Formats: sequence, C-alpha cells, structure tokens
Amino acid sequence: MNNSAGNTARLLWAGLRALLVLTVVCGVLYPLAVTGVAQGIFPDKANGSEITANGKVVGSTLIGQRYDLPLKKGEETAAPDLKWFQPRPSNGLGANSVNTQYKLILSGATNRSGDNKDLIDWVTAAKKAVIKDNSVNGYTVRPSDVPADAVTSSGSGLDPAISPEYADIQVHRIAEKNNLSVAQVQKLVDEHTDGRTLGFIGQPTVNVLELNIALKDLVARS
Repeated sequence: MNNSAGNTARLLWAGLRALLVLTVVCGVLYPLAVTGVAQGIFPDKANGSEITANGKVVGSTLIGQRYDLPLKKGEETAAPDLKWFQPRPSNGLGANSVNTQYKLILSGATNRSGDNKDLIDWVTAAKKAVIKDNSVNGYTVRPSDVPADAVTSSGSGLDPAISPEYADIQVHRIAEKNNLSVAQVQKLVDEHTDGRTLGFIGQPTVNVLELNIALKDLVARS
C-alpha cells in the first residue's frame, strides 16, 4: 500500500515538473524568441502590416475595407461612395471611409456552387452595377470589360486588393467625381500596381486602401 502511494506521488511530482518545464519553454521562452526574431527581421509584418496616413493607422495591407455612403433610413445595404476606388464584393467588410476605423462583421466565402441561382443572381446584379457606376460621359464600360474580381468575392471575403483591370475601369469615374484628369488618376493606378511575386508567382494587384490614400492626397493638392 505504501509502495503504491509512493509511486503515485512520484508520478504526480514528475508530471507536475514536466508541466512546469513545458509551460516555461513552450508558453514563455518560445513565444518570446519568435516575437523577438519577428520584430528584429520583419517588424512591419509582425505588427500587422499596418498602413498609416497622416500619422494614424487606418488599416492593414492584409485586410480589405469598404468605401460606402452613410446608411440611409430604410436601407439594409449602404450604397458605395463612388468618389473612391471600390474593392471586391464582400459581406465580410464593414463600412468605412478612407481615414476612419471600420468594423469587421464576418469573414468567409459564399460556399455556393457555380450553378447556384443565388450566386448567379448576385454576380449578374453586381456586373450591371459595375457597368452603370463606371460608365460616365465619354466612357462606356462594356460587359466584356468587367473582370471576375469586380463581381465575385475572395475566399476569405477580406481581399485587400483588386486586379489592375478592375482599377482601370474605375479610373474615368474617379476622375469625374473628384474633378481630376483621367491621366492623373491612371498614373495613380499604375504607381500602385504591384507585379507578380518574384516575377512569376500570382497576378498583378492593386491595394485599394493604399490607392485611395494616394487619391485623397492628390485631391487635397489639386
């Protein structure tokens, strides 16, 4: 009986020591080491890839934002503020403007198949809206001009970037709404277009928040 109690006590003490050691190593030393390396080698990414404007953090390069008008009485969905470049469609992005905080509602894909009627209706409606919103005096968007990312959300629903093609068809609208020349706005898009990673991975992209911050600065100077 005494031997059994002694063995149990030794096992409990050994388990407790293992718990304490693993807690210190895995719960304290390892996180501190990883955090220190991350802060030393790539602090920007370690801190959330923050984007700063006028000395304030206004978002992240990794998370998209919406640019909508204030929600009117009786509206369930706010209308887009067409003076800004618009991101991909998404139910996961809260409303915001270029220089305010925004509320993250949810994240996720639609999880609907390509032949799902709801998805087809959403895409069809989104395409009509893109054509209508971006067709201005002297410039008409054709259905064939509308890229896929203009009418579909990403897998996460939080994609911060759009394709250069989607940015390009917004240029004339942005110029008209902000009293800028088309050449000025197109130059902004070109300057904020990131190429493929290592020259061959992925597709060129345009970060919408960074582009809208540059647009805001351009409008202020004009």
